[in-house]
Amino acid sequence: MIYPSLDDLMKKVDSPYSLVILAARRARQLNLGGAGLLEEYRSKKAVSQSLEEIDQEKIKYRTKYKKDIK
Repeated sequence: MIYPSLDDLMKKVDSPYSLVILAARRARQLNLGGAGLLEEYRSKKAVSQSLEEIDQEKIKYRTKYKKDIK
């Protein structure tokens, strides 16, 4: 995986675990026919597409804790 870089992705989430869960859930949505959030993707694979969406800040999430992430 060259794009997006792991360093860029880690700036968008609070932990590597959160990144994996977020990307996996979004990839499952895409595999089940969910609409893409970007105009154009560099990759054809759902996991890579979900990482591109996270990098472009099209996907946001909340935690159960007081410290909410975008």
